[in-house]
Amino acid sequence: MKKYILIFLCLITVSGSFAQMQDFKFKFYGQIRTDFYYNSRANEETVDGLFYMYPKDKVRDPDGNDLNSTPNSNFYTLYSRLGVDVAGPKLGTAKTSAKVEVDFRGTGTSYSVIRLRHAYLNLDWGKSALLLGQNWHPLFGDVSPQILNLSVGAPFQPFSRAPQIRYRYTNKNFQLTGAAVWQSQYTSQGPEGKTHKYLKQSCIPEFYVGADYKNDGLLAGVGIELLSLKPRTESTVNKDTYKVDERITTLSYEAHVKYTNKDWFIAAKSVLGSNLTQASGLGGFGIKSVNEQTGEQKYTPIRFSSSWFNVVYGKKWKPGIFVGYAKNLGTSDALYAPKGNDAKLYGTGTDLNQLVTAGAELTYNVPHWKFGLEYTLSSAWYGSLNTSNGKIQDTHAVCNNRIVAVAMFMF
Repeated sequence: MKKYILIFLCLITVSGSFAQMQDFKFKFYGQIRTDFYYNSRANEETVDGLFYMYPKDKVRDPDGNDLNSTPNSNFYTLYSRLGVDVAGPKLGTAKTSAKVEVDFRGTGTSYSVIRLRHAYLNLDWGKSALLLGQNWHPLFGDVSPQILNLSVGAPFQPFSRAPQIRYRYTNKNFQLTGAAVWQSQYTSQGPEGKTHKYLKQSCIPEFYVGADYKNDGLLAGVGIELLSLKPRTESTVNKDTYKVDERITTLSYEAHVKYTNKDWFIAAKSVLGSNLTQASGLGGFGIKSVNEQTGEQKYTPIRFSSSWFNVVYGKKWKPGIFVGYAKNLGTSDALYAPKGNDAKLYGTGTDLNQLVTAGAELTYNVPHWKFGLEYTLSSAWYGSLNTSNGKIQDTHAVCNNRIVAVAMFMF
């Protein structure tokens, strides 16, 4: 008798769980992705070269040989991924949904370890929607290049996935977006390197406001981003430690456009960025003054203008081209350079004057499969710093040739 009671209770539990799950719909998806790459020289990069940025400057040995003129290549499957989309029961009048997606990129220099890509929930009331969780950074947005390089156009294209609270309002062809954004895997540069500590100490999230127009395959829009960081809370002068109140607040602007139909993908984006290192951008900030007694520092942002253009044509065989250009616009204030020392800068590519990248690719696409080959030429102009305006002068060019081959199975 006890055995039958136990079986009955188990059946009730299972049937109750099944009834609850009837309100949910699950869509599992994923991909197996293999990447082979070759570079003609050393580069600024992450994930052991999979996330490619730009070629490093020349470094001469005593015989005049360039230490960075070293070809390199590798083969990885780190960006294979698994995910699930969930459609849930209504919450009041709102449709509910969620996404969880992981890959095997790892963190830092630890590879082949599961990493969270997306994890968010969404409430949709029709014209308005609220997203809570980790998703693409609003500056990445709905317009990004279709290329094989895993950097997806960075540093010209902002690239980051970040925890955020995002609200969107849609009325016919217009869409307004407002978001408060924090940092997790992609962080800002500063006195202690890359860390989310500067935003954490700030107690102010990153803010983004944008507007888009959508109609018959056309999407066009603009956005403004505000970032406020506290680089340090303490300063040491002559073995004495002082509490300091430092902050740098910057505004960045972007404009984007995309047109798609059954054969064509045409897209472009332009960013006037100030200190967008948390979004894989060039720039950062420098010291403009120092309090000699306490060591408290004031800062000025390094501004970069970055733009890209991408065209892809076809269905099965899809040729495409990508062009990116970035220009160092300097700082808004003169940099502090004590006698006998260089000015102190924190950021990415702070010694670059300009960067040009041009690439061409060909992919073969059939249901569930993609094979592709891409060639990219990047030229970076390096030089010396002009402390009066933060610009780079007396430049010379360094080039890298990169080849990427990709095979993907998608399910």
